[in-house]
Amino acid sequence: MNLRDARAGAARRLAAAGIEGAARDADRILAAVLGVEPGRLRIIDRDLTADELARLDHGIAARAARQPVAQIVGFRDFYAHRFRVTRDTLDPRPETETLVQAALELPWTSVLDLGTGTGAILISLLAARRGSVGLGTDISGAALDVARGNAQMIGVTAGFAQADWYDGVTGRFDLIVSNPPYIALFEMADLAPDVRDWEPHGALTDGADGLTAYRAIAAGAARHLTPGGHVLVEIGPTQGAAVSAIFTEGGAETRVIADLDGRDRVVSARFPA
Repeated sequence: MNLRDARAGAARRLAAAGIEGAARDADRILAAVLGVEPGRLRIIDRDLTADELARLDHGIAARAARQPVAQIVGFRDFYAHRFRVTRDTLDPRPETETLVQAALELPWTSVLDLGTGTGAILISLLAARRGSVGLGTDISGAALDVARGNAQMIGVTAGFAQADWYDGVTGRFDLIVSNPPYIALFEMADLAPDVRDWEPHGALTDGADGLTAYRAIAAGAARHLTPGGHVLVEIGPTQGAAVSAIFTEGGAETRVIADLDGRDRVVSARFPA
């Protein structure tokens, strides 16, 4: 089958399955099968091999079943790098780049990433600020394996440790960052099946009001920060006031940072020296 026909057919299958952005997702899957960037599909003119057609069919079937594209192709581009993604990790999302950018506007040489997942935040920060040091923790050993592999692939030296928030973490850091589970349990049913049925629930929700992680992070922040250090946490777009209050009660000065869509996305908390 000619690539042009295969591309069009894949997009039609996803559209018929009700996938929003069907053509875009079909292109990402086909490009991964061919080992090229999606933008190059327009200039390639050849027939697909039987193996390529089989892999494309498998990928399109998986997407029609609502598996996220990043899990199907095995990676997600985030900030300035490409990160391996598996079912053991959250799919790094563009809005999280708001946290990375905010962190790079602060003075720091050491960073602790709580709940590191793929390592996307930590690795992006260390890659952008060479000479800095960092530790990423996660309760999931499988996620840590992914993060370690991403650090090696991108050429960043970072420490990784299995921990439940600060458990076992020693020393102090100039900056603490986290994209914790912030979806309340009652909100889970309303999530898109692409997220709810495929991404790890422990990285999505605390099984309660969505604020449990922030309470734990705020409670231990002063003990793990250098004087005048900062905490940056990603939040849901309605959580700015509640999360700010948690850190304010812990003695921090806070501000809320919006993402490119104008939605509250990050709470910055500075603990005075």
